[in-house]
Amino acid sequence: MPFAQLYILEGRSEEQKRAAIEKVTQALVEAFGAPVENVRVWIHDMPKTNWGIAGVTAKDMGR
Repeated sequence: MPFAQLYILEGRSEEQKRAAIEKVTQALVEAFGAPVENVRVWIHDMPKTNWGIAGVTAKDMGR
């Protein structure tokens, strides 16, 4: 059973997350030949204060 975890900064819309789940699922089906019903995708919405880039939080960078 392919299982993908996506770590993204908070703020993405439900439509964007739905599209990511669909595309990642399709990529895993194509790459591994797994049945679509066996693919799992887990999105982790990360608060911008919990994501560091070059020693600064994403929030402080204005991301």
